[in-house]
Amino acid sequence: MSLTGHGQTVNISSTGVLFAAKCDLAIGTHLELIINWPAKLNDKCSLSLVARGKVVRRQQGQMALEFQQHEFRTRSAQERH
Repeated sequence: MSLTGHGQTVNISSTGVLFAAKCDLAIGTHLELIINWPAKLNDKCSLSLVARGKVVRRQQGQMALEFQQHEFRTRSAQERH
């Protein structure tokens, strides 16, 4: 089963990300997040951080995802809007 949704990054580290979302995911849920990155590659190209991992903590509408894999990808002009 595949679900999509939107959320907001609360904080991020080298090992994971804390995010807020309206859905309530169970601990252990495997997830892929796509985070619009604020910095641009060579001050020109927009980036996204694509992170895969599992939910390890949840509390009051916030969930912590522990990274199992992550990479930066460039975003096309259509994805920037």
